[in-house]
Amino acid sequence: MKKAEVFEFFRRLAENDPAPTTELDYSNPYTLLVAVVLSAQATDVSVNIACRPLFERISTPRQMIALGEDELRQAIRTIGLFNTKAKNVIALSQALIRDFGGEVPRTREELQSLPGVGRKTANVVLNTAFGEETFAVDTHVFRVGNRTGLAPGKTPDEVEAKLEKAVPQPFRRDAHHWLILHGRYVCKARTPECWRCPVIDLCRYRPKTPPPKTKPSAVRTANPGSSAAHTG
Repeated sequence: MKKAEVFEFFRRLAENDPAPTTELDYSNPYTLLVAVVLSAQATDVSVNIACRPLFERISTPRQMIALGEDELRQAIRTIGLFNTKAKNVIALSQALIRDFGGEVPRTREELQSLPGVGRKTANVVLNTAFGEETFAVDTHVFRVGNRTGLAPGKTPDEVEAKLEKAVPQPFRRDAHHWLILHGRYVCKARTPECWRCPVIDLCRYRPKTPPPKTKPSAVRTANPGSSAAHTG
């Protein structure tokens, strides 16, 4: 995509959704960090269902440690990989207290030093909690970046590097949110809904998906026994 096309791409997404954000429920940087760790290979919806009652009780690393791994495991048992995730959340909570005074650090390197926190999770926290211009490449961003020609790459790191280079101001802070939401609701994995895409003319994807065929409505005929069927 050329520079002018990239600008127009994000301008349209911004016009449709001026204030995009994560769909994960959270109350502070710590609960956001926990929610993002739990969301790996799981949907935001499933994480929110489990975390709403959990976050009513827990909002700090010390409270999480006091809850304990067994109770945490029970609270998140509906989320995929809950055993490993429970271990990581307790371990990262301990690390936050030990290494950072109980506060979520504000650099990628420090975040990635926490158990269960990779580059994508660190980028989400930096962007959503602290307003940093980072590009978290999840499955949706990876797909949209490649499919549209916006940021083609064979790995998430390659797509992130392309986005870092291509996305202009004033769209950098919110870019990954627009791409996630676009991929989740319009540029879907199996069947992209091209017929309602606001950037269809800028996208390199071929062939475009046509709108679904609507079933023809049944032709209504007058009931022979009704008065409408009689002429006289």
